[in-house]
Amino acid sequence: MSTAIVKQQQIRGGEWLIRESETADTFIPENFSEEQRMVKDMCASFLDSEVLPLMDRIEELEPGLMPSLLLKAGEQGLLGASIPENLGGLGKDFVTSTLVNEGLGGGFSFSVALAAHTGIGTLPILYFGTEAQKTKYIPKLATGEWKASYGLTEPNSGSDALSAKTTATLSRDGKFYLLNGQKCWITNGGFADVYTVFAKVDGEKFTAFILEKNFAGFTRGQEEHKMGIKGSSTVQLYFQDCPVPVENVLGEIGRGHIIAFNILNIGRLKLGAAALGAGKRIAGVAIDYANTREQFKTMISAFGAIRNKIAEMAVQIWVAESALYRVSDWIERWKAALTEEGKPFNEAALGAAEEYAIECAMLKVFGSEMLDYVVDEAVQIHGGNGFSDEYSVSRSYRDSRINRIFEGTNEINRLLIVDMVLKRAAKGRLDILSHAKSVAGELVSIPDFGEAEGGLFDPERKTVRQFKKAILMTAGAAVQKLAATLESEQEILMHIADMATVTFHAESALLRVVKLAELKDEKNIGFELDIMRTYLYDAADQLNKSGKDAINAFAEGDEQRMLLLGLKRFTKINPFNSKEAKRRIAGKLIAADKYPL
Repeated sequence: MSTAIVKQQQIRGGEWLIRESETADTFIPENFSEEQRMVKDMCASFLDSEVLPLMDRIEELEPGLMPSLLLKAGEQGLLGASIPENLGGLGKDFVTSTLVNEGLGGGFSFSVALAAHTGIGTLPILYFGTEAQKTKYIPKLATGEWKASYGLTEPNSGSDALSAKTTATLSRDGKFYLLNGQKCWITNGGFADVYTVFAKVDGEKFTAFILEKNFAGFTRGQEEHKMGIKGSSTVQLYFQDCPVPVENVLGEIGRGHIIAFNILNIGRLKLGAAALGAGKRIAGVAIDYANTREQFKTMISAFGAIRNKIAEMAVQIWVAESALYRVSDWIERWKAALTEEGKPFNEAALGAAEEYAIECAMLKVFGSEMLDYVVDEAVQIHGGNGFSDEYSVSRSYRDSRINRIFEGTNEINRLLIVDMVLKRAAKGRLDILSHAKSVAGELVSIPDFGEAEGGLFDPERKTVRQFKKAILMTAGAAVQKLAATLESEQEILMHIADMATVTFHAESALLRVVKLAELKDEKNIGFELDIMRTYLYDAADQLNKSGKDAINAFAEGDEQRMLLLGLKRFTKINPFNSKEAKRRIAGKLIAADKYPL
């Protein structure tokens, strides 16, 4: 099959909103190859044997310990999963590299150091470096011989990264750029050998540079004292007439924003993967505690209130996993299609990530908030012990919080989700307008009660289709009413983004269950079926609330009443006993004494 046909058939970024997805186009975790399962097991073994026993020493920032652990990870190939073999990596596909991030995501501060090294530290050079730059740096970064860091944030430029004040001025002899300024919150900054640093050439042209730790005029500040991820190195960087060779300009002068924004797309998905791995681990800790803690002469895992918490953890984790690997596979297949078209490695990888930037932002938001929910409830299950540093849940609670700030705050990501959809619609990449008009026409027509759908999962499929209509109706009405001023209505945009994120994850969960039913007897997927139906049941209320908040913020009178009636119609769901479903879900986890999938 030609690449043109493959790309035409594959759902594009954001297109799931207006196009029915099929199981044939959906990758699920149950499809992992034997090799991928072995990679995941290797990651778990590495954490259990090399990292977790040393957490107290790691959090004390014992000199040389974190770099030594990164080197050990490199020796096992865990730093180079996505790096081509000719540059010293393993050359694995995107799904496998995502699995590595998930598998190592439960390593607390170590996971942060590793993600910074393999992601924002290494990828800018891998994707934007010259052949000479890649040859010099990438093999040593792949093995862990050299450690990488990334300097973008400044004291007065956080989310507004392009307002950075660090400058780069060409020296008189034309051989160096002299950097002056500072960076803050730099992960791995205290021990890295190589830094990707952003500065403005002549005070205007935002540009990336590769900087080495021994360059003159470059100094590192003291380690920051943080609320969480205490074992990760976080320092400020200072540049005072720091000479960076002109051959260390990364990418094009004045095009640094291209590097920063493209790397963030991948970073957001990988953060979602790490959050998933952490969520599974801490859920296991909470389940084990519930199975050993006795109150009123009964194990607390027998109490309905505790079982409800355990079940909701499982629902959130399983749904996050379903969406994560659905998108990871999309990126891998799009990258393969671009490669077959003749695109070089870097353009194919970046083009695939950009295509699914909307979904990457949703995965980051959902994953980070899922983990916050899991660690919070894990502390609650531990009761007073959860507030003690003698139990690992207290560390998990502190460490989780940064994820809603990393890789762009969740607020910024919510705004980006809707912004990217609207921009693609304006450019003709997504036919949102005609579908929104069709839904608007449906509002004034008599509802089609027709014959009841009788196929397997037809009610759930209809529910997801209706969810999409709720989004199109709300977003379409907001665009029509507010036009150019919509971008300043951040509250409305975030409500719409929440509707989209919930719906995408609901559809991902449904498709996973449908595909499982195709792979094995329906009687053997009761656990997964309970999770999917529980999530859809709760999602209907979430969509309704977000939709009402958005509609009430811009509509009034007859328009408001019509939109609210439409929202009620599109978020209607059949009665469902979620209490019993959650009891069954929790029962399986409690029997396994861990998160079993």
